[in-house]
Amino acid sequence: MEKQSKKIAVLILNWNGKELLDRFLPSVLKFSTQAEVIVVDNASVDDSTSYLQNNFPETRIISFEKNLGFAEGYNEALKRVDHEYVVLLNSDVRVTQSWLKAPLEFLEANPIYAACQPKIKDEKAPNMFEYAGASGGYIDALGYPFCRGRIFDALEEDSEQYNTTKDVFWASGAALFVRRNAYLKLGGLDASFFAHQEEIDLCWRFLNQGYKIACVPQSTVYHLGGATLDAAHPRKTFLNFRNNLTMMLKNLPVHALPLILIRMVLDGLAGLKYIGEGRFKHFVAILKAHGSFYARIPDTLKKRGKTKSINDSVQYKKCLLWDYFIKGNKSFQKLRW
Repeated sequence: MEKQSKKIAVLILNWNGKELLDRFLPSVLKFSTQAEVIVVDNASVDDSTSYLQNNFPETRIISFEKNLGFAEGYNEALKRVDHEYVVLLNSDVRVTQSWLKAPLEFLEANPIYAACQPKIKDEKAPNMFEYAGASGGYIDALGYPFCRGRIFDALEEDSEQYNTTKDVFWASGAALFVRRNAYLKLGGLDASFFAHQEEIDLCWRFLNQGYKIACVPQSTVYHLGGATLDAAHPRKTFLNFRNNLTMMLKNLPVHALPLILIRMVLDGLAGLKYIGEGRFKHFVAILKAHGSFYARIPDTLKKRGKTKSINDSVQYKKCLLWDYFIKGNKSFQKLRW
């Protein structure tokens, strides 16, 4: 095959997602002519690959013999391409005209930035920000993720209030632009996460190595969300709670590690809340998440690399739970950094 000359590749991870490819791939192909579009198939058992070959022959396919999960699937795919920049794009994302232009120009002009994301809005409610990334991600002192445009489950309407390019703590895995060499240098996404919050862990490791992360909202995409694992599924609760604790243990400076104990107490309170709501499977999921976290502590400690205190401009040093539930601050603009 002729060597690929394009500077950027768009990688779409697929697992039994023929319907999503049929719905969303056309926009990607239409508005990504400067990129090579590659579908990474995670051992689908539907007819995704034959459907692609018959209907989108211009799309390159990388196929795996088993489902490697989100993290390892992308890690293996990035080893098989040679582009300078790669976009990790969910299969349920609709892109817009020139969506690649601003993020790519930003990364080209700012080599200290290892990753960035576009503005991510809700495919089901196009005037609203989308949960998975909105206009750039942050975490608070206790490791709770939130976004410009989304705090916990409170989503804001997009009235262009977050249209400035801004340094962030993490960029969303729904549409993650990365420098391929920087990604591979850090080992990529942590495959032990399997799915959920691995992009936050990756961005945290980038920050610990002196790179920066940004949101470039001059580019907009629309994310359906919940296409692989619905938010109401206990498995998602398990992965989010376990992976969040793992991420903190991997990346916090030594002096801040006791915060994990506080976080675990708060996880217990979240479990009691689930019981009060009659969602017993989610309570059990938290118990299992903590058990899995304990069992993985020796391996997680081995993964600790360079750590440092993160700049206050991208990490909220206060407690988001207090701001949200006690003070009632449910929009990003109301937070006092």
